[in-house]
Amino acid sequence: MDHYIELFFTVVCAVLASSGFWAYLQKKHDAKDAKTKVLLGLGHDRIVYLGMKYIERGYIYQDEFENLNDYLYKPYEELGGNGSAKRIMEEVRKLKILPPNYVPYECAEKASLT
Repeated sequence: MDHYIELFFTVVCAVLASSGFWAYLQKKHDAKDAKTKVLLGLGHDRIVYLGMKYIERGYIYQDEFENLNDYLYKPYEELGGNGSAKRIMEEVRKLKILPPNYVPYECAEKASLT
């Protein structure tokens, strides 16, 4: 029985000491990093694009805010994103948040003129 335990530890140590094992782990880590970078890039692009549209418009609907903040910005931030997307979100948070079915006065006025 002692022989099998000794053999087991010898095999485990040999695998951990092999360069192939560490190369495999490094390659897997690098692939994950590349995927994370792509996700961060896509998240950043969408946050900036939508955020700028809402800022230009001057208000944001509640469901738009939840989508942008909860489903895009928070995961983006957890992955390590920051910078311009953070600044955009700070400005978006200052906007007036309207209920989902609310029609702003200026939009209702334009609709009644046509």
